[in-house]
Amino acid sequence: MLKACLVAWLLLFAGDFLSTFLYHVPEHVFGKLHLTTHHAFKKNFRHYAILTVNLQVLLDGILGACPYLFMAALLYQVSIVGAIAGLLLGQFHVWWRHVNALGWQTPGWVTFACQMLFITTPEQHWLHHKNITVGFGDIFTVFDVPAQGWLRTLRLSRVFLRSFKYEKAFAFKL
Repeated sequence: MLKACLVAWLLLFAGDFLSTFLYHVPEHVFGKLHLTTHHAFKKNFRHYAILTVNLQVLLDGILGACPYLFMAALLYQVSIVGAIAGLLLGQFHVWWRHVNALGWQTPGWVTFACQMLFITTPEQHWLHHKNITVGFGDIFTVFDVPAQGWLRTLRLSRVFLRSFKYEKAFAFKL
């Protein structure tokens, strides 16, 4: 039982780390899929986050889930129950962090417990939908500050890559 709990936690923590730093933050800088399906200004958030069968939204969700599936593939040999439990808890958290769009308010004691465990609440996740530069870490809030630094680094690298591309293109025309 302890092994299953540890595997579930490791799957969620490592999956959230990988998803945040390898998909979510880079998608904010270099991609458009996540921004158009999850952060578009005129989208009905309730529809797109909870009730949709839109293929773009599903693709964004699948790409964000790939790191969790990867971790499950690595960890199932240690505990298949833990790997399955981790995936189920992760999916539950996806649904739960989007319920404030339906009028849900997290009870104070749950918010306090989540703060102590560094777990993202629906209200914290909603902050990310209002301001795409804060509130990173889909499940764990500990990834927010490092992810903001990663976002700044990737934005600077994008600027550098674009300027390098233009300098190289200009050099060929000489």
